[in-house]
Amino acid sequence: MLIRTTPTIPTREITDERLYLDRRAFLRASVGVAAGGVAGALLPTDEAFAQAAIPNVKKSNLSTTGEKLNAFEDITSYNNFYEFGTDKGDPKANSGRFKPTPWTVKIDGEVGKPGDYTLEDLLKRFPLEERVYRLRCVEAWSMVIPWVGFPLGDLLKVVEPTSKARFVEFTTVQRPAEMPGLRYPVLEWPYREGLRLDEAQHPLTLMAVGLYGKTLLNQNGAPLRLVVPWKYGFKSIKSIARIRLTEKQPQTSWNMSAAQEYGFYSNVNPQVDHPRWSQAKERRIGEFLRRDTLMLNGYADQVAALYKGMDLKKNY
Repeated sequence: MLIRTTPTIPTREITDERLYLDRRAFLRASVGVAAGGVAGALLPTDEAFAQAAIPNVKKSNLSTTGEKLNAFEDITSYNNFYEFGTDKGDPKANSGRFKPTPWTVKIDGEVGKPGDYTLEDLLKRFPLEERVYRLRCVEAWSMVIPWVGFPLGDLLKVVEPTSKARFVEFTTVQRPAEMPGLRYPVLEWPYREGLRLDEAQHPLTLMAVGLYGKTLLNQNGAPLRLVVPWKYGFKSIKSIARIRLTEKQPQTSWNMSAAQEYGFYSNVNPQVDHPRWSQAKERRIGEFLRRDTLMLNGYADQVAALYKGMDLKKNY
């Protein structure tokens, strides 16, 4: 394994002491990372947002520009995270017992370097970026969020996919004592999602550990979640405990529950309606009027080549 669960050299001996202490304070707060490099105008004013800031975060040139950020209250109080309940306010109300630290991600399957990777070691390995992305949910609402994270492709490069690897499967942690929604058979638990390998390796695909320059809150998927900005929000799986590379297309939770409504790809497409509502329009949270839904959520220039020759109505 490339990253040791217990480093043989103490962090304080290989890192500037001031940075070491800053990082330890951050990890104690939530085992995430947040941003000294985020402009002051992006920082939330809500005093309840007491997560530790992550130092040395660089702004990414892959950020979406010209979009007004959603308010911190929107981002942290209107969420889908069924492990804590099915109402939008349930994740914030019911996730207080969830413990995002310490955290380990198992990476296995078709990789040359499988292992159990601690989040702390991942954060030492990969530089962090701030990226503003649109988030579009299949329920026809959207947000604009300043995420902090690192490209999933960088992590996959480290674990060395084999020649058989064609897909990436993600699994959410399963802790019924801390996640009350798991007591109800809304879905087949644990929550699972998947991407094609080339989608996972695309530069836009982000492993997020923070938002608004601070560590992720529990209701937002602490301490580690996926962000795939051109797909509907349920593809961006939260609180990831396992990443497995596979030769065959993995099963995904919503596709298993209702295949006629939720396809494997789940690309944002205004031309393909959900059986129970239109996808042609969306409502940005905090706005009254609805706006046109953008093809691939506005990221078509970057990702359309992934689907060249595919029928995106059939492969919904």
